[in-house]
Amino acid sequence: MIDFHNDILPLRDRVFRLALRITLDHDEAEDIAQETFVRVWERRSQWAEIENVQAYCLSVCHSLAVDHVRQRQLHAQKEQEIAEHQRATLVTEEPDERILLLRRLIDQLPEVQRTIMQLRDIEGLRYDEIARVTGLTETQVKVYLHRARTRVKEAIRPLSQ
Repeated sequence: MIDFHNDILPLRDRVFRLALRITLDHDEAEDIAQETFVRVWERRSQWAEIENVQAYCLSVCHSLAVDHVRQRQLHAQKEQEIAEHQRATLVTEEPDERILLLRRLIDQLPEVQRTIMQLRDIEGLRYDEIARVTGLTETQVKVYLHRARTRVKEAIRPLSQ
C-alpha cells in the first residue's frame, strides 16, 4: 500500500531536479514539481497498480515538464544563445568554473538527452527505470545517453587544451 507522506513526498527533491533540468528555470521547476504531486494525488485510486512509485512520479513530472517546454518553444533559440555565449567565454582552471561549464554544456543538450543524463548520471536511475519515465526503450535510452556524453566530451575537449 502506497502512503503519500512516506512513499511519495520524499521524492520531491528528485522531482524538482528533473523538472529543473528539463525547464532550466527554477520557478517553473517548482511549479511543475507541485503540479506533479497534485496529479499523483488526484490519481490515488490508481496507486494499487503502480509497480515503482519513483518511476511513476518522475514520469508524471517528465510529461508535465516536456509539455511546458514545448509550449514555450524554448529549445532552438535557447540552445543557440547558450552555444554562442559558451564560445565567447574563457575557461579557467578553477574547479567551480569547470563545474559551471559542465552544467552549461549539459543545459544546451537537446531536452531528451539532458533528461536522460540527469536521470542516469545525477539521479542514478537504472536504464529500465529511465525507459519507464521517458517512454523510450532501454536501447533508445542508452543511445541518447551515449550521444549526450559524447557531445559534452567533444565540447570540453577544445576548451581544455
